[in-house]
Amino acid sequence: MNVATNPAVIGDSSAIRDTLEAALETQRAAYLAQPTPDFAQRKQDLLALKSMISDNVDAIVDAISQDYGNRSRHETLFAEIISVTDGINDTLKHLKKWMKVQKRHVDTTMFAGGKNRVIPQPLGVAGLIIPWNFPVNLSFSQLCAVFAAGNRAMVKMSENSIALSRLLIELAPKYFSADKLAFFEETGGVGVQFSQLPFDLIIFTGSGQTGRAVMASAAQNLTPVILELGGKAPAVIDPEYSMEKAVERIMFVKQFNAGQICTNVDYVFVHESQKQEFVECAKSYVAKHCPDINHKDYTSIIDDRSVTRLLGTIEDARSKGATLINLCGDQEANIEQRKIPLHLVLDTSEDMTIRQRETFGPLLMVLTYTDPQEVIDYVNERDRPLALYPFTNNSKLADMYIDRIMSGGVTVNDALFHVAQHDIPFGGVGPSGMGHYHGYEGFVACSKMRPVFYQSGFTAMKYLAPPYGKFADKVFNTLVKLKS
Repeated sequence: MNVATNPAVIGDSSAIRDTLEAALETQRAAYLAQPTPDFAQRKQDLLALKSMISDNVDAIVDAISQDYGNRSRHETLFAEIISVTDGINDTLKHLKKWMKVQKRHVDTTMFAGGKNRVIPQPLGVAGLIIPWNFPVNLSFSQLCAVFAAGNRAMVKMSENSIALSRLLIELAPKYFSADKLAFFEETGGVGVQFSQLPFDLIIFTGSGQTGRAVMASAAQNLTPVILELGGKAPAVIDPEYSMEKAVERIMFVKQFNAGQICTNVDYVFVHESQKQEFVECAKSYVAKHCPDINHKDYTSIIDDRSVTRLLGTIEDARSKGATLINLCGDQEANIEQRKIPLHLVLDTSEDMTIRQRETFGPLLMVLTYTDPQEVIDYVNERDRPLALYPFTNNSKLADMYIDRIMSGGVTVNDALFHVAQHDIPFGGVGPSGMGHYHGYEGFVACSKMRPVFYQSGFTAMKYLAPPYGKFADKVFNTLVKLKS
């Protein structure tokens, strides 16, 4: 491993700081030497990014599974490999158009003959702080936007992604120079030091609590931030919609990655007349698709602390009167493999932990309603979620939920998959985050969309200089009338 890009081999806080600052200095010097890479260079960077994944699929899959304890190979292929390479392909398809200088309207009353342009230019060096749940997807999709916009990047991985971090640290120099891309392993205290660096942009994905700390650190340098946080994302099922179809789609997402997805369905509203139908459909789905938590396709919880948190959430709900339904039958949690069966949690109350915290695991809270306004009021009384999932064939009802419940994004009649669309932005709102990336919005977020006005050879402004006389009075009075 390269000491210059791996603070894991460094002993103390000051040495970590020195290592990070040296890496930033190297990248910033390279940026200043070549501040606006052309399309050919950006294409080369994106193809190298894609090759770094495509050439090392098995090693990446194995490293992520090692970090998890067990991560379904198919889930990694779908969520980490295919989605990212497809996103890079999409960016390559559109990048030349995105890079074009934009012509803008000029006010000919005052500035006839002038020109307005908006020039997309790189910001410089971006710092990416990546969580453990989709470490390749989140790092490489962000790098796609960063490189498309012509920037350089330093990437701080999670303490729960040690095997993958070390693999990426080993692989990166084979595809990129250190002045373009550097990965860093979290060994304790690296993240704090990292967020205090004077980057030109920070993209953070993680909890709201840590996001606030990152934003506070960035504020010291006036570094712009994109925060992708989380929250309790709701689904609501219209009683006229097929219950079997809704449950199939919700439970697919809920079991994926053992529920450890920031945009997962955290709780679902079902009409009070359909509560038992929902339960039976959920049981049928799990019995068919994921009845055995010990199967290799059933992903582990990331660490012991998270297992303790989830089991504590279950026990808290049970002790306070909730109804717990183990959808995997009699299977108990496998503590050694960190696997917890899918559970439905019904009959909850406000004092329960599951009502208050994002679940981030294979637990699904079920709430009932009789009128859509109850759903709207419940969600709006809480932090704005990262996602909203209405299931209905009634377009007016779908629009009502979209209009009256603000969330980061929406998928109608499914869950999660708005995140997989390359031509729409992904991001939160309020407590669930700020800013966007993916597609064109990602390119813009990682660029300075620089406004430039080109004055014409002749300008009438010279006749309006002080001391102001009758001519200026006449011109200004005429303009006031024209503009009012």
